[in-house]
Amino acid sequence: MTVLGGIGFSAPWLLWGLIALPILWLILRAVPPAPIRRRFPGVALLLGLKDDESVSDRTPWWLLALRILAVAAVIIGLAGPILNPSSPQTEGSGPLLIVLDGSWAGATRWPQQAEALDVQLARAARSNRTVAFLTLTRPEELTFQSADVLRTRLAGLQPAPWQPSAANITRAIETMGQSGGFETLWFSDGLDYPGRSDVLAALQAQGAVEIYQTGANVMAMAAAVYEDGAINLSAKRALAGEPREVTLNAQGRDPAGNIRTLASIPAVFEQGQVDASAALALPAELRARITRFDIAGQRSAGATTLVDDALRRREVALIAAREDREGLELLSPLHYIEKALAPTADLIHGSLNDVLPANPDVIVLADVATVTETEQAALLEWIENGGMLVRFAGPRIAASNISRDAEDPLMPVRLRAGGRSVGGAMSWGEPKSLEKFKDSSPFFGLDIPDDVVVSAQIVAQPDPTLSNRVIASLNDGTPLVTRKAIGQGQFVLFHVTATAEWSTLPLSGLFVQMMERLAISSSSASNDTQSLQGTVWTPLRVMDGFGVLSDAGNLPGVDGADLANSPAGPDVRPGIYVSGDRQIARNVVTLDTQLALADWPAGVPVRGMNISPETALAGWLLSFSILLLLADVIASLALSGRLLKRGGIIAVWMIATILQPPAPATAQNADADAFALNATSELTLAYVVTGVSSIDEISQAGLRGLSDTLYFRTSVEPANPIGVDLENDELAFFPMLYWPITPDQARPSDAAYVKLNEYLRSGGMILFDTRDANIAGFGAASPNGRKLQSLAAPLDIPPLEPLPSDHVLTRTFYLLQDFPGRYTGRDIWVEASPPDAEQVEGMPFRNLNDGVTPVVIGGNDWAAAWAVSSSGAPMVPIGRGFTGERQREIAYRFGVNLVMHVLTGNYKSDQVHVPALLDRLGQ
Repeated sequence: MTVLGGIGFSAPWLLWGLIALPILWLILRAVPPAPIRRRFPGVALLLGLKDDESVSDRTPWWLLALRILAVAAVIIGLAGPILNPSSPQTEGSGPLLIVLDGSWAGATRWPQQAEALDVQLARAARSNRTVAFLTLTRPEELTFQSADVLRTRLAGLQPAPWQPSAANITRAIETMGQSGGFETLWFSDGLDYPGRSDVLAALQAQGAVEIYQTGANVMAMAAAVYEDGAINLSAKRALAGEPREVTLNAQGRDPAGNIRTLASIPAVFEQGQVDASAALALPAELRARITRFDIAGQRSAGATTLVDDALRRREVALIAAREDREGLELLSPLHYIEKALAPTADLIHGSLNDVLPANPDVIVLADVATVTETEQAALLEWIENGGMLVRFAGPRIAASNISRDAEDPLMPVRLRAGGRSVGGAMSWGEPKSLEKFKDSSPFFGLDIPDDVVVSAQIVAQPDPTLSNRVIASLNDGTPLVTRKAIGQGQFVLFHVTATAEWSTLPLSGLFVQMMERLAISSSSASNDTQSLQGTVWTPLRVMDGFGVLSDAGNLPGVDGADLANSPAGPDVRPGIYVSGDRQIARNVVTLDTQLALADWPAGVPVRGMNISPETALAGWLLSFSILLLLADVIASLALSGRLLKRGGIIAVWMIATILQPPAPATAQNADADAFALNATSELTLAYVVTGVSSIDEISQAGLRGLSDTLYFRTSVEPANPIGVDLENDELAFFPMLYWPITPDQARPSDAAYVKLNEYLRSGGMILFDTRDANIAGFGAASPNGRKLQSLAAPLDIPPLEPLPSDHVLTRTFYLLQDFPGRYTGRDIWVEASPPDAEQVEGMPFRNLNDGVTPVVIGGNDWAAAWAVSSSGAPMVPIGRGFTGERQREIAYRFGVNLVMHVLTGNYKSDQVHVPALLDRLGQ
């Protein structure tokens, strides 16, 4: 391809024809030779005559210029001009290899990269070059084929949620060596990784290499860590630069079960820094709902961090040495513990044998001195697997011999005999306050109120390991809380009671915070190699390169050590893994991950991703030349004086006919035809357009959700729902109309009511929904109800009755007795049953009419309950938690019954004839 002035030409030799234009000009402008003058007597007879048609003795210069321009346009158009021609390398003639990093780092800008790939493949196709793809995160054998074939595969290319590994690099280099020479276009994600320079060297050995890389900074997010009552979040960027603020979002399920942003917090990258952090403090109830964190505006697995057991709501089992005494609730050993943990944990009561099979996160023993050997063995096994045992002292432990001579297996330290109290043998002058918590304590950072004092305690026996096990102490250094780790779990002992008998700690807010810290840390066992050694973790949900979770399917389990140490890859995919009752989130980025920008050698050309697509100009130029030639015809007729004569008029009319675009059918007819085709190509549900955008949007989304439900659960496969205009659209195409009522809805015209009545008489059904069941009963008790009465008055509606329990709508597809939508508690009105309908002996329902009820009237806002977004997620919260989702499910079932009823009629009522048929058959 030859490029002249920024425009390429696929057939540049045709441009030589432009040289002939000056010659053509001279020929057209040449003056004809002078005529020979001869005297002829008859000429005198012609004197004084005037010719109505005159011809110029030479062509005007502007007409010649018009013709020259038309010829020039033809020549240039045939030369194949192209705007934004490709680079010389892409226009080569040999094989072309397109290399993709294909990692999560390019996911955010993946559509831009796909567009650039399409442009390059189009250029290669025009040059008849064979092309092959090599994705470094998933290297395969190179297969060079037509660029047009690869263009059809672009939609299937997706980034992987990991970066190229050493094995990937080795495999890719081996694959290159098996092919002959080729040129390379490398689409880089912008991050450096080990082995990238080796790949570049191998590619340069095969031919020229050109890099395409976006200039945007790559961002990522490390795993969230819960410390000191807050969730510590960390964001990273590859290139340090100017200060920049990003928003970190906490995603999770709301009480209705819908995924949404629960909280957001800004994080600031300071000047020249590549790390930004933020601490997010949330109530325990809200924190337990979080499933993931991400960076706003970044759509990649690296910018997403999944949440595992570290933030979920804990299960705590409470066991006391004695039962509560009636009227003395404040003396119950578990009273203050229950009050402290109830907002942040699920509490379990029972004996050890009852609670251990439930595998709680924490077991609290309040003044329980001894346990049986069987219980002790079960407790030790549970603790070694990650459980936390929290014990509180009391009179029973103080009077027992537990952990006196030797350290008890269920105690973190040895204890001295007796206890320590004011007025005793080891009395203090006054109650002691608490010492400030050390930074190694789980209680570090908590403020200690001045009114928290201790007047009695059990005392730990001095020991070389005692100092390492103390996590809270009094101001005289006496241990208040001690801890010992065993396996993946730990023991914790409060050296005071769980009541206010020995200290004021249970009466303070500090006690609540300390118990919450212990409950949170119960399942925060480190997911390192040692703690996961010998375990196998099954992938539950895995993440793709865009950060979207999907079901893991039949992926094999992963060894615990590999899950902790191995880099993310096809064998260890980022996602959620389970083992027993535990869950671990394997994220792409860790706190130790450092992002580095890819740096390329000086001799390698690096270009941006903004590649302008090539635009062929030949068609435009040839069309322009035709227009010029048509203008030449009109100008020639005008100069010759024949433009207004019959032949000229016909010529102008023909030219105008050619230039005039095809006259479309009238808008009304075209729209009507398109509407009819859309409505009749497949079964289609429809809703009445109200003119209120929010209501119409919910109506369309609701019928879309109902159509999806029908598609997956029944043999009905509806098309996308359609909104109908009662004034202009045909209604006969639709088996059912959903009509939401609004107070300001316009009343249809008389012609529209004629169509509506014909629709109802011909078997159609209208579902009237006043959407006000939360505030009014059926009738005129609300503005929507009054509007419904006004709208329905001209309709030919038969007598109505509340939906009877034996109506066919209760069993068309699902067996139903309730018909909720967004709201519940409303009667549903349908056509009244015939007065002579009787129940046949042996059948649970009456012999009702065989037709379809023409109207169903209610106010439960069914469209809101059915409504789903384009991704299939519910759009409107329903109820609370599981109860709300159950309500949504019943609403879907009612919708299915409704559609099946309008399609099949009361066919199920034919079961009433079963006894007579069996009798005739002699059975």
